[in-house]
Formats: sequence, structure tokens, C-alpha cells
Amino acid sequence: MCCSGFLKIMMFIFNGLIFLAGAVILGVGIWVTVDKNSLLGILEKIKDAPPELAQLANVGYLLIAVGAILAIMGFLGCCGAITENKCMLLTFFIIVLIIFIAEVAGAIVVLVFKPQVNEALQKLNAEVVSLIRKDYGKEDAFTTVMNETMHQLKCCGYNNYTDFTGSPFENNTSRYPESCCSSTGSCLEGQAASQNVPGCFKALVKLLEDNAAVLGGVAIGIAALEIAAMVVSMVLYNKVGK
Repeated sequence: MCCSGFLKIMMFIFNGLIFLAGAVILGVGIWVTVDKNSLLGILEKIKDAPPELAQLANVGYLLIAVGAILAIMGFLGCCGAITENKCMLLTFFIIVLIIFIAEVAGAIVVLVFKPQVNEALQKLNAEVVSLIRKDYGKEDAFTTVMNETMHQLKCCGYNNYTDFTGSPFENNTSRYPESCCSSTGSCLEGQAASQNVPGCFKALVKLLEDNAAVLGGVAIGIAALEIAAMVVSMVLYNKVGK
């Protein structure tokens, strides 16, 4: 009886956190979908973008779906544990099992199709550079997103500073973005060339590689929690009515 009570409390706390996380992700998904000045606006402007990357435009809807599923799952887990409702506990178990299977399948797909993903990103190169040279310094929304991305990743352009050569910003000011120079103040072509700040594509790849161990650890931790949640839900399910 004591063990059953402890499992109920743990189940309630665990699923309460899941519910809150789902609500946050749901809110972020709605914000990304509504916000027209977000990074997704860049993808929409790129003509002939690789079809593999076109799905990124749906990331807001994906976040909404994930958030809603997590919120429902957290609700079912909390209520099922407290009220000892077998239907809720079984539904919770099935949802977690489906998510676990989907995560395993997703990991396999990423490993199998990794070369194709890299190829798609390389194909995107010409389109992004063309967009930079056409809109950077002219379209405020695009310019703001590029500046913020370069500031956060400490990078310059998609490949390097030459991506901005011939852009409205460079034509009007004879300068390059401040992120293309390590020093503060005006960033001229000679300074940008000598400092050779890496492009954002390389910076993003390096960021993912540097944090690969952390991401792997988080994924393993999430998988372990999901397995534990399934085990606990089945233990409570079997104890109901006994």
C-alpha cells in the first residue's frame, strides 16, 4: 500500500511537469506560427529550396502538435494516478509507447539519411546567398533575423563575409555587418577578409557537434523516463481494484 502511494505521488509529479512542458511548447508553437518576422520567413522567400528543407516551414504546427500531446498525456497521467482510473492509465501507457517507438524510428531515420540531409543543406547554399545579396539591408525583417542569428552564433553570412558583397547594405554603406569583424565599429572589406569570421552554416554544425554528447545524454534520459513511466502506469493499472 505504501509503495502504491509513493508511485502515485511520483506519477503525479512527473506528469505534472510533462503537462507544464507541453503547455510551454504549445505556447511557443503558437508564437512561431503567428510571428511573421521569425526565422521561418527566410525559408518562405527562398525559391527552389530543397524539398527536404521545405518541411521546416511547418515547425510551428509541429510544436503545437507536440505540446498538445504532452499536455494531454500529462493530464491523463495525473488524473489516472490520483483517481485510479484504469482507462486513463491505459491510454497514458499507449501514448507513451507510441512516442517511444516514434523516437526510436526517428533516430534510425536520422542516422540512415544523414548524408542526404547534408546534401540538402549544401544545395541551399546558393539560394541563401542569393537572398542575402537581394534583401539584406533592404528588407527590415530579413535583415533583423540575419543580424540576430549572426550575433547569437558569432558567425558571418551563410559561408563568410563574401555573401554580403553586392547586397543593398554593402552597396549603400561600403561596409559589412558588424558580426563579420571581431572589433567594434565600422567593418570594412579588408577587416572582414583578414579576420575571416566563419559562416553560420559551419557555426551551426560546430555547435551541434560540440553538444552531441549532451544531446545524446538528454535523449537517453528521456527514453529512460518514458520506460519508467510505462512501467509505473502498468503497475498502478494492475493494482487498481485489488
